[in-house]
Amino acid sequence: MNKYYKNRSVRHLGAGRFLLAAVLALLFASCRQQEPVRLYGEAQGTYYSILYYDAQQRNFQPQIDSLLAAFDLSASLWVDSSLLRRLNANLTDSLDAVLDSLLRYSLYINHYTQGAFDCRVGRLVQTWGFSFKKRCEPDSAMLADLMKASHAAVEISPAGRLVKECPATELDFNAIAQGYASDLVARFLASHNIDNYLVDIGGEVIAHGRKADGSPWRVGIERPAEDSLSAPVVETAIPLTDQSVVTSGSYRKYYEKEGVKYSHTIDPSTGRPVTHTLLSASVVEKECWLADAMATAYMVMGLDNAKRFIAAHPDGPGTGAVFFIYDSCGVMKTYATKEWNKLNE
Repeated sequence: MNKYYKNRSVRHLGAGRFLLAAVLALLFASCRQQEPVRLYGEAQGTYYSILYYDAQQRNFQPQIDSLLAAFDLSASLWVDSSLLRRLNANLTDSLDAVLDSLLRYSLYINHYTQGAFDCRVGRLVQTWGFSFKKRCEPDSAMLADLMKASHAAVEISPAGRLVKECPATELDFNAIAQGYASDLVARFLASHNIDNYLVDIGGEVIAHGRKADGSPWRVGIERPAEDSLSAPVVETAIPLTDQSVVTSGSYRKYYEKEGVKYSHTIDPSTGRPVTHTLLSASVVEKECWLADAMATAYMVMGLDNAKRFIAAHPDGPGTGAVFFIYDSCGVMKTYATKEWNKLNE
């Protein structure tokens, strides 16, 4: 055989093997892409569940655990040494990047919701027994003092430091923290070129991209439970792509006294737990912190005021919402906005 053709045949065979290997590699990567990476853990006193597609099958759990632990050192009220606890005790006025963002977001939503959302209710939440201190139902004089501290101005100085009009004012970001933490995890995944993922921290959910078959993620909305020990039941599910959904409810966090249930949601205008019949509010937004904040604001407003608010702000955040409520006969009913109903169209 001619040497030239012999060598040519060898080269052709090598090229064919290379092409076959490349095709197999692509197929293998595609198959691996179909298998999601699933991570489970605990953070902020609750669970987290994360699912993402990655052709490299990277396990980011150590990094995510570190991220969430660092977040707690900034914003948790349950960590004695957290920066937030030191701010509330007036041991420092320094804000890190996390608390700076949480405070700016909270002040914006406070203004937007005309006071329904307020991060200054820290001492009220503690007094009513929904934080790290023992419950002590306030009398009128004590409540007046608490309200004074909860309505005193707070701001961020040009130097980036916390300025409190009243030293007794204590901040509480629990109504926005888990949503913000979900956003942090989502940004971490995106920074590692993960496009398709589902992040759930204690029910604060971000659904980005799509599932392996190209369909949108489906996120369940829990039916309000009879009590805090009832098993969760999914009432409905919505398709989500590049959106977040958060549910705030009064049916799992409450205490009961003389047959009356006191919700963990504090009305900043009265300093007392809300007493209306709204059981839960679920809100869809692009950013999870925003959905979290608006769901809390609606729980303060109650259904009728929430409906009026949405009608008055048709182009603002929080228009995609569904509410569970007891009617006058004690029957559970739902009300969904037009924007919410569009999700299932």
